[in-house]
Amino acid sequence: MDILGWVLVIALFAIGLAGAVYPILPGALAIYFAFFVYGWFFSFEPFGWWFWSFQTLIVIILFVADYVVNAWGVKRFGGSKASVWGSTIGVLIGPFVIPAFGLIIGPFAGAFLGELVSGSNVKKAMLVGWGSLVGLFTSTVAKVVFQVAMIVIFFIWLI
Repeated sequence: MDILGWVLVIALFAIGLAGAVYPILPGALAIYFAFFVYGWFFSFEPFGWWFWSFQTLIVIILFVADYVVNAWGVKRFGGSKASVWGSTIGVLIGPFVIPAFGLIIGPFAGAFLGELVSGSNVKKAMLVGWGSLVGLFTSTVAKVVFQVAMIVIFFIWLI
């Protein structure tokens, strides 16, 4: 049973880290759930109030940052609310429509189209589309850093 427990924990960590790059997967939640799996298979004893509070705070920061950083990228490059919405929709739909490149094309196209709908010219819409990619990549880097931190904290807590 110990092997099964560790396989599940590691698999959830891997799914979580993959979710940092592929937003359809439940990134931070998979890592958070891995802590419960560890507790169910082994023991919740190593995890006290500070551990759960700190990890929960990181998950909340990740959820907020995911949307805020993407919107920041669009807004920073002069985007409207329509382009923010378009970029968000593009992040969610893009990987399904164009499996290999949809994660990059989706937010760009969504922000671009959203900006055109709001009345901007093509040049500004292209700039805002670029801003959506800057926000996406910044958000991805932040997610990877915070999710790796969650996993490292988990192992440190066990020691």
